[in-house]
Amino acid sequence: MKNILLLLFYLPVLGCAQAPENRPKLSDQDFDKRLTTLLSFDVPLIGVEELKAKQAEVKIFDTREKEEYEVSHIPGAVHLGYKHFDEKILKDLPKDAPIVLYCSVGYRSEKIGGRLQQMGFKNVKNLYGSIFEWINQGNPVVDKNGKTTLKIHTYNKNWSRWVSVKKAEKVW
Repeated sequence: MKNILLLLFYLPVLGCAQAPENRPKLSDQDFDKRLTTLLSFDVPLIGVEELKAKQAEVKIFDTREKEEYEVSHIPGAVHLGYKHFDEKILKDLPKDAPIVLYCSVGYRSEKIGGRLQQMGFKNVKNLYGSIFEWINQGNPVVDKNGKTTLKIHTYNKNWSRWVSVKKAEKVW
């Protein structure tokens, strides 16, 4: 009986995900703290600097909604969606292809990353801090016509505070 009680006490603790110590550094420590409470860390992470170094070697997918993607996205990213997830886009992609997913902050992309892992994709990473961190580190985004823009869809006013670049034009 004592062992069962101990198991029941420790089981919830074992199921809680903790932020990895070696996670990529973000430009804002408060943003990092917020993400550590939001994400489950069940999809491996990649940082902005590492993605920039490998950008030509990976398939980048935007897991936000179409209207967010059309305002701006990372150059070369393909819209995959979240609520309207388009699985057909992945049909010709090898299961071992290097994939990087992002959304606004990383929550939706993490959920889609788990879905891709369940579908058999073996090399899936979630961009830590997602497009907000991409912008915060001064990287360019493009609009639906592929033209560089300063606009960033921040999902809503509350989440827009995590985009710290002053020149960014926040849209929601």
